[in-house]
Parts: sequence; C-alpha cells; structure tokens
Amino acid sequence: MASQAAFQLTPQIWRIPAGPFDFVNSFAILEDDGRVALVDTGMPSSVKRIEAGLKAMGRSLPDVHRIVLTHAHGDHAGGVAKIKESADAEVSISAIDAPYARDGHAPRRDGSTLGGKILNLLGPGANKFAKVIVGEEFADGDVLPVGGGLRVTHTPGHTPGHVALLHEADGVLITGDSIWNVRKLSWGVRAFCNDIKLNQQTADVLGEMDYEIAAFTHGKHVTQNARETVRRYLKEAKRA
Repeated sequence: MASQAAFQLTPQIWRIPAGPFDFVNSFAILEDDGRVALVDTGMPSSVKRIEAGLKAMGRSLPDVHRIVLTHAHGDHAGGVAKIKESADAEVSISAIDAPYARDGHAPRRDGSTLGGKILNLLGPGANKFAKVIVGEEFADGDVLPVGGGLRVTHTPGHTPGHVALLHEADGVLITGDSIWNVRKLSWGVRAFCNDIKLNQQTADVLGEMDYEIAAFTHGKHVTQNARETVRRYLKEAKRA
C-alpha cells in the first residue's frame, strides 16, 4: 500500500513524510497569498516525497518561498540545495547553527557514546550535506513571519542551535529532534546529539508551552491530548 503523501494538521499546516515509515518529516505552512513555507527538508532523497506532498496540497516546489530549519543536520537540511533548484526560497536557521549549515556539516557529536566517538573520529566527511545559502538568522523568542507567526524556542543539545517552532494561531508545536515519536515517544538517537544531557534538560520546555497538536520531525503527529502526552513522557522518561 502506498503511504500517504501529506497529512493536514490544520487548514494551514501539513505534515509531509519525507522518508519511509514517517521516519523523517517536513512541514508545509500555507501563506495567505498561496505560497508555501517549509520547515525542514529531509535529505536529497526526500525531495521527491516533498514534491508529492505539495502536489497533494495543490502546490508545487516553485510555490515554496521560505525554508525554516530546526537545526543543521543532513536529514533536515540535506534537501535544501535540491529544492532551491526549483524554488526561489530564502533559508532561515538559528544564528548558532548557521555556520554549520553554511559549511555543510553537522556539529560534533557527544563523545560519551561509542557512535558519537566514531562519528567524531570520521570527521566532517561523515557528517556532511550540501552547503546551505542562509538568508536569515534567528534567535530564541523571535517570531518569524511564517503563516502569520512562528515562534522560535531555543532547545539546544541535539545541536547547539536546535529550536522548536510554535505556530500559536493554530496551536501546532514542531518539536524538532528534542524528542521523537517513531513507534512511541522517545529521546532521539543519542549518537546524533551534540550534548545528550543538555538535550534532555532543554526538552522540558516542550511540556510548558501551549499547543493542541505535537508535530515531530521524526514520527507521527499527536492530536489528542498532545501537550499532556508530551508532559507525561518528559516526566517519566529515563535521563542520561
């Protein structure tokens, strides 16, 4: 059975599975003028899925005018260069992660895990993606002019500049990689984190925000009791 190309979370916001089995997600936010802003772009191989998702919405890649990145990892920023071949889109990312995006490689990994040590030893070549032309840098608390307002919350740890994004008008929280919902709520892969303990500390803010829908960059979204579900996980989760 073919997977669904896009899931409509609200009249304005869609989740586009950019990898198999909902493992990687991009999010499309419709603007009043019909253009589209994307949050995260998956990998280069994700672009066909993003294109299919946009088609299901009645849009196409040339309609994309802005790309907002939650952080500088190849499974989130890796598709940017390919999308920009078809779309005149400005790219926005936190000022902290912007240098990594421009250089096209992820930050160092937490060396407390074997996987992190190996990735660090392999160097930038093992953590690289196509360099990103960054047009805008943002900071904690900024409200981006996306879909009427997208609030930035700095949640470092997965990367130094990692952020969550809250669309306050629609009550949708895009968590980034602080926590995943692949099969069940969990911390992300530890070897991918820049600072595992910091990631788990700053994720607590996700339980304090006001939203109706939790949208994960890895895994399915939650629409029923989303905030309570996230808060319960954060309270009960085993910490590093």
